[in-house]
Amino acid sequence: MNWLDAISDVEELEDAELDHQLIQKFQARSSSVIERPIRFSTPTFKEYSSTELKGCSSNSFPAFSITGAGCALNCDHCQTKILEPMIPVIKPHDLDRLVRSMIMMQNLQGFLLSGGSNKKNEINYGRYYPVLEKLKTDFPHLKIAIHTALTDEHSAKQMESAGVDTAMMDVIGAQETITEVYHLNRSVDDFEATLAALTSTKMEISPHIVIGLHYGKLLGEANALDIISRYDIAALVLVVIMPFYSKPGTFVTPATRDVGEIFLQSRKRLGDKQILLGCARPAGMHKRITDTYAVMAGLDGIAFPADGIAQVAGAIGRPFTQAHACCSIKTGDVKSGAMKTPCSA
Repeated sequence: MNWLDAISDVEELEDAELDHQLIQKFQARSSSVIERPIRFSTPTFKEYSSTELKGCSSNSFPAFSITGAGCALNCDHCQTKILEPMIPVIKPHDLDRLVRSMIMMQNLQGFLLSGGSNKKNEINYGRYYPVLEKLKTDFPHLKIAIHTALTDEHSAKQMESAGVDTAMMDVIGAQETITEVYHLNRSVDDFEATLAALTSTKMEISPHIVIGLHYGKLLGEANALDIISRYDIAALVLVVIMPFYSKPGTFVTPATRDVGEIFLQSRKRLGDKQILLGCARPAGMHKRITDTYAVMAGLDGIAFPADGIAQVAGAIGRPFTQAHACCSIKTGDVKSGAMKTPCSA
């Protein structure tokens, strides 16, 4: 059975304008896709529920920002809005207090540490490393992920020593995007140097590519893939620009076909490396089609999957699991291939 027929009973895709030629490309690689389990991640820093999967009501994997909603760059694509839902921890003792309380009261399994950048696209986490180190000593099970922004080898080693498990950073492949969207006086080489510094440690490194970062157009994605393919990463995280967050009137929504082509090229370029679809992507039918293409392209995980996507996975023969954690990090909390998996807390 071809895959278009296989998903014809998925009600949520009834009005979807799927690209038949692209799906044929996906199916031509089916032998390397259908045996790959796919992981549906539902971290607790956002409320989530679908017709097939449930989120977790306890804060088992929250996101913290050391700058609150503040960011000196104020890039066109975000306008600091991505930071707003995160829990502010302006002082290190705030992080220590909250994490310890959540471990005791809400079955905390890990957390994401983030924050706004300075004008050089750097985040100064130095004051927080003693807290991270003590938390890891007291709670060895705790999984810590961090958004690094641009950094160097010394700082990367400090993160590693503090007990960070997973480090994430955006890789931007076009100088025009760095200059025009980020308003940043740094180079593509600076982003590659950060990736090189991070992969020199024993942390698991999960670089991100933002599809459509140049005002919704494809520009540096292929070069970003080239850069990432040169390093020993744990996983690549793909996200899609969301005009909802951006400076009004500056961004268009990337076509789902273009997004699917990036999925396909990423799978071809990175072989058996983990490739994940992260939290950020446009909502509605765009998300349903994007997530369908992610399943068919052989991506290894989807954060907050759209309605009907577990059914798509089942229809083409891909087994799936669910975990209440960031897509880039694994805790022990995984549920296998059942609908409406309950929270384990």
